[in-house]
Amino acid sequence: MSLPPLVEPAAELTVEEVRRYSRHLIIPDVGMDGQKRLKNAKVLCVGAGGLGSPALMYMAAAGVGTLGIVEFDTVDESNLQRQIIHGQSDIGRSKAESARDSVKEINPLVEVVLHEERLDNDNVMEIFSGYDLIVDGTDNFATRYLVNDAAVLLGKPYVWGSIYRFDGQASVFWAEHGPCYRCLYPEAPPPGMVPSCAEGGVLGVLCASIGSIQVNEAIKLLAGIGEPLVGRLMIYDALEMQYRSVKVRKDPNCAVCGENPTVTELIDYESFCGVVSEEASAAALGSTITSKQLKEWIDNDEPIDIIDVREINEYEIVSIPGARLIPKNEFLMGNALQDLPQDRRIVLHCKTGVRSAEVLAVLKSAGFADAVHLGGGVIGWVNQIEPEKPVY
Repeated sequence: MSLPPLVEPAAELTVEEVRRYSRHLIIPDVGMDGQKRLKNAKVLCVGAGGLGSPALMYMAAAGVGTLGIVEFDTVDESNLQRQIIHGQSDIGRSKAESARDSVKEINPLVEVVLHEERLDNDNVMEIFSGYDLIVDGTDNFATRYLVNDAAVLLGKPYVWGSIYRFDGQASVFWAEHGPCYRCLYPEAPPPGMVPSCAEGGVLGVLCASIGSIQVNEAIKLLAGIGEPLVGRLMIYDALEMQYRSVKVRKDPNCAVCGENPTVTELIDYESFCGVVSEEASAAALGSTITSKQLKEWIDNDEPIDIIDVREINEYEIVSIPGARLIPKNEFLMGNALQDLPQDRRIVLHCKTGVRSAEVLAVLKSAGFADAVHLGGGVIGWVNQIEPEKPVY
């Protein structure tokens, strides 16, 4: 459905702006009026990572007048494979500052506002209130539900995107005109069920594909042109090179935008989504060891069996000496239990400790009472014991 423009047009375009945006101005659907609306728009991008990078760069190039950036992280070398707004010289820098510098290099006419803090219940309403539109580049469920609920409570539209390996999704959520994110995903998936990009990986160029769709939708909303993805979910399969659109209907029973909402203020999103399950948390309590403790056990030839529960491609990047690979799913399906030794203590580890905690719960319930897992996973091991090894 067509929607009215989200913002009023600016009073005028300067000669410099006319020259810069001339390819927009000669498009009948955009023209002077549409470009003036972009100039007058204030858009907030949540995250300057995989999706935020192309989104910020193309919104800057398009002439969005004010760009806000919410980002608290620093640039890591592993980011550069997909987060193209940052470069080699930015490693170790604030992502927000690096993104700002790239935006200003693309278009010095754009005003950039930095919010160098983690988005949470205490600041989200105040930050969002200063913008016309939110572009969501988050990579975890807790923040996605926070963004959704804040946007609904403030009546703000937001453009959502999601990426994983070769698959991407995008939609526009605006409760005043269609469904919200909770209408599509009423409940967060069980902890550990859906791997993050850090665990499962993502094709770098996929970020550009989905990020550019997000900018396309933002421009349409701001200028009031075309048919926005309100009430539609765009699904992209990069391996098969296929796009498909799925209708998403507003849920009258939605907890936040339904007829009788039960979420009328921000909630505890970490608890709602759960980083790890209650079973995993209980299993890890008192059964978590440090990298230094594991190193001592290895050096002292303690009777242990170190089991890596990651995937084989992760194991090939870096591993702990003596660890053998049994992926997490083998435990969840019950296939691996029969091969575990009874005369040695089981030590589980993954990348950061989340997946190994889930497997630890399985082992505890199967009678391996003295099994433990490595807090911080192989990343913690490399940082503390073998810093010459790579991390990912």
